[in-house]
Amino acid sequence: MHHILVTGGAGFIGSHLIRLLVNKYPDYHIVNLDLLTYAGNLENLTDVEHKDNYTFVKGDIVDDKFLDELFAKYNFDGVIHLAAESHVDRSIEDPMSFIKTNIIGTVNLLNAARKAWGDYEGKRFYHVSTDEVYGTLGETGFFTEETSYDPRSPYSSSKASSDHLVRAYHHTYGMPIVVSNCSNNYGPYQFPEKLLPLFIHNIKNKKALPVYGDGKYTRDWLWVEDHAIAIDKIYHEGRNGETYNIGGNNEWKNIDLIHALCEIMDDLLDRDEGSSAELITYVKDRPGHDRRYAIDASKLMNELGWEPTIKSTEGLRKTAEWYLENSEWLENVTSGAYQKYYLKQYGSEV
Repeated sequence: MHHILVTGGAGFIGSHLIRLLVNKYPDYHIVNLDLLTYAGNLENLTDVEHKDNYTFVKGDIVDDKFLDELFAKYNFDGVIHLAAESHVDRSIEDPMSFIKTNIIGTVNLLNAARKAWGDYEGKRFYHVSTDEVYGTLGETGFFTEETSYDPRSPYSSSKASSDHLVRAYHHTYGMPIVVSNCSNNYGPYQFPEKLLPLFIHNIKNKKALPVYGDGKYTRDWLWVEDHAIAIDKIYHEGRNGETYNIGGNNEWKNIDLIHALCEIMDDLLDRDEGSSAELITYVKDRPGHDRRYAIDASKLMNELGWEPTIKSTEGLRKTAEWYLENSEWLENVTSGAYQKYYLKQYGSEV
């Protein structure tokens, strides 16, 4: 049996990947390692939690001794590393948490894998990262795998550091690795501090929609299930030592995205046209706010045959419909009810 460790598997992207791997590969054993902090939610995985080829382990990648014991117990063939502190605003307020999880945690995983794997035959360490490590773009151009790193926030700097460390273990110790850098993910099960679930929640409850600066910051939006498919392809078919950019080919200025979402929400909630847009409120800009991100994913498309399937307003409508149809999930996440439930089940602080 092929044993894969997925870190951060109870989070937004991780839960979609876990679901894909558990269902697609019944002869694999998928171990989900998550600390169940504020953004980790096992309710994301209730449909697979009783599968024979799935195991959840609660633990912290900052704990190196725990990781050594975990690798010894399960004899992993591969690691897909998604566990990370990931919110830019939080990194500005508390950079040290990002240093510990994103840098020290990654090094601990690399060390545990290196000690456990020996000659690396049949092994792979896959590090999932972000396009924010590249910095910012002007009105034109795209990030490629050759773009120089220029991170601007504590979050992106911590991810850039972890990217470099993963590559260093490849060049220094011969560890078989792949790295991917993705654009903004969206879709079901995203923690509601992020733009789309936050604004869907606020529109539903007729609360303000806070827009940074002039609202003309541009991002490429990637449907999360498309991202999971890309990770699966890169893990199984990507070339060792290579980096692959994953983008949705779906650029939006923030304010245009918000207006499109408002129109969709007016329709879904049967409200007067334009009523949701009246909630838009411009607020003080985020410090060091990058103007534009855009991904060139042609390497991934050409080498591995992947391409995004969902974009434009189709993805926005699917996202809005999911959050409106799963209001109980949203209420549990925002209230912390799920944490109380799993606190009883796993018997330690979350």
